[in-house]
Order: sequence, then C-alpha cells, then structure tokens
Amino acid sequence: MSDYERIARAIEFITRTVDRQPTLDDIAAQVHLSPFHFQRLFSRWTGVTPKRFLQVLTLERAKDLLAQSQPLLEVSAAVGLSSTSRLHDHFVQLEAVTPGEFKRAGVGVAIVYGLHTTPFGDALIAATARGICQLSFVDDGGVAALAELARRWPFALIREDKQSTAAAIDAIFANATAPERPLSLHVSGTNFQVNVWRALLRIPPARLVSYTDIAAAVGRPGAARAVGQAVGSNPVAFVIPCHRVIQQSGRLGGYHWGETRKHAIHAWESARCD
Repeated sequence: MSDYERIARAIEFITRTVDRQPTLDDIAAQVHLSPFHFQRLFSRWTGVTPKRFLQVLTLERAKDLLAQSQPLLEVSAAVGLSSTSRLHDHFVQLEAVTPGEFKRAGVGVAIVYGLHTTPFGDALIAATARGICQLSFVDDGGVAALAELARRWPFALIREDKQSTAAAIDAIFANATAPERPLSLHVSGTNFQVNVWRALLRIPPARLVSYTDIAAAVGRPGAARAVGQAVGSNPVAFVIPCHRVIQQSGRLGGYHWGETRKHAIHAWESARCD
C-alpha cells in the first residue's frame, strides 16, 4: 500500500467521523499502523498533524476561507500558483487552441504522455509542443484518462514517453526549486470554459471560492450551474485548481477525481501556506 493510499484511507475515516473527533489511536488503527508511525507518516505527507487536519476538515473553517477570499477580479492579474513557505511559485501560462485548431481536433499535433506517482496517487500527464494538455489523477492504471485524451484530441499522434513528461511532473509537485520558466498549458475548450479556467488560475493557494464567485468573475453572475460544468471539465488537474471551488454553504461539492483527493489537496496546500 502506497503512502497516498494509507493517507486516503485515513482521510476517508476522519471525514466520516469528524463529528466524533476521532483520536490518533482510532485513526492509526484504520491503516494498521501504530499511533507513533501513523503520526510520522501523516505529518511527513501533509506537513501537519492529524489533529490539525481535523480542523482543516471542519465546515466552519471552509466558511471562514470563503469569507476571506477577495473577489477574483481584485486578485493580482498575473495568473499563477503562488505561495509562501515550502511550496515554491509556479507561474502558469494558459494557451487555448484557436477555433481552427479546435475544428481540426488535433490534426498534425504530436502528444506525449506518461504515468507518474504524485503526492495524490498516480497521474497521467500529456503534453504537446506548446504545453501540458491533460493531467488526470488515475486509479485504473490510466486507461480512462488515456481514452479521454484520445477523445479530446482524436486526430493527434499520441505516444508514451515517460521520460519527456517527468520534468513537468517535477515542476508541478516538487518543493525544492522553482521552475526555470513558466509552466505552459495547451488546452482545448469553448470560450466560456477557457474563461472559467483562467479565473480558476487566479485563486491563491489555500483559498476557496464558490461557483457563484467564479460566475461573477467571468461576467456571467447567473451562470453558477454552467460554471460548475466548466469546472468539472477542467482537463489539467491541480494546476488549474478546480479543487479550490466549493459550494456557497462551505461544503466541498463534487470533484472529478474524488472528494477524498479534494480533502487531501486542501490539507496539503493549507499546510504549505500556514
């Protein structure tokens, strides 16, 4: 069992029993570790103790974060993932395909992909010469993600090249050094979807916004439901941070790659921005 699988199992248990405030012994027993070894594993992975993570999961904390978030239009215009402490800065340049390219559906485009281990389980990442075009967390060896890649780019030449995609994974998830140049994304979507994805890129790490906030930011204040659909169709997990969007009530809402993973990402980001 990988560290992430143990962490995911612990998170699922904490989430189910958060109202009872489970003890360290209770949580450790769920992953068949001693309290001492579980505390070390959990703290190494998230950067916080299990007790601190319990606080991260509370509904009231989510509401507080929503209240603290500035309107997206008032956030710095420079898109990117910026943070302090151990999570280094990632500057992200998003480039959408042109209408003509969209119509050609990948004709003449070469795409390389690779399956890699990340702090949140395995992920399939794919890139064109112009940037990352897909990043999907996977639980099936990448079968569904690869099918989705082919659906989005039906006429592209797609081949596996894990060595070529490793550098992008390091730039996204590593903590040690900042990337030498901005991280480029090459996405395919409608104008509305791309506008929503650009708005997501302006949400600071460890901050949360609602679907209504995003709708207002893209000039469609009554389109929270459509925003939800655009958020759900985000092709580049984590980098385009759809995990930072939750319901107005403070509840998580859905997440394409599972609510447990969404909890894990929130905790991971919060620990690095505390």
